[in-house]
Amino acid sequence: MAEAAVRLRNVQLTLGTGRSAVHVLKGIDLDVARGESVGIVGPSGSGKSTLLMVLAGLERADDGLVEIAGQALGPMSEDQLAAFRGRHVGIVFQSFHLIPNMTALENVAVPLELAGVPDAFVRAERELAAVGLGQRVTHYPGELSGGEQQRVALARALAPEPDILIADEPTGNLDGETGAQVADLLFSEQARRGMTLILVTHDRTLAARCGREVAVRSGVIERGSAPAAKFAEAAQ
Repeated sequence: MAEAAVRLRNVQLTLGTGRSAVHVLKGIDLDVARGESVGIVGPSGSGKSTLLMVLAGLERADDGLVEIAGQALGPMSEDQLAAFRGRHVGIVFQSFHLIPNMTALENVAVPLELAGVPDAFVRAERELAAVGLGQRVTHYPGELSGGEQQRVALARALAPEPDILIADEPTGNLDGETGAQVADLLFSEQARRGMTLILVTHDRTLAARCGREVAVRSGVIERGSAPAAKFAEAAQ
């Protein structure tokens, strides 16, 4: 049986302490099959972005099982978790998070170098070409449009060849036309590479392009926790 890309069981997370504590995730169960695309939707404050951070290993659950690519994240140390994330999980944020004094090429290559990838700059150049920025590798973020900066961020996320690509409002800072172009690129690369894609979005059109929608409200999943039928057998 093929292993699931994501398996969550009774995941609980409270942020803050004392009177300011907020129970954000309340017993989340979720399965995502390898190669599936999942859109996480819900109102602001529902816990969907926090759920994404738990999946990425950027927030630790207080309780429950978080299993990514067949490995439980809970027992890992911070160093082990960072190394695991670098190998298996690519992340694209709404706000790009590029280093302003590094070129597009360096923004993609330097994380690879830090991870010990021997051909970091060759791979980075290839990934930038794949997202249509082969002629912009020497440009700094301030010299690139918002759409181009998000393409650099996507190339950086794809460069380690992760099993899972996680995107938090990937088109949220872009105009409609540019956002559609980035979305096209996101889904085409996901399909071409056979990756699992999990994205949070307020854009229902973008969510509808995924194979499945997971609706989150008040820290619980209202619908969509099980893989779509065509992926269900592979996820078991």
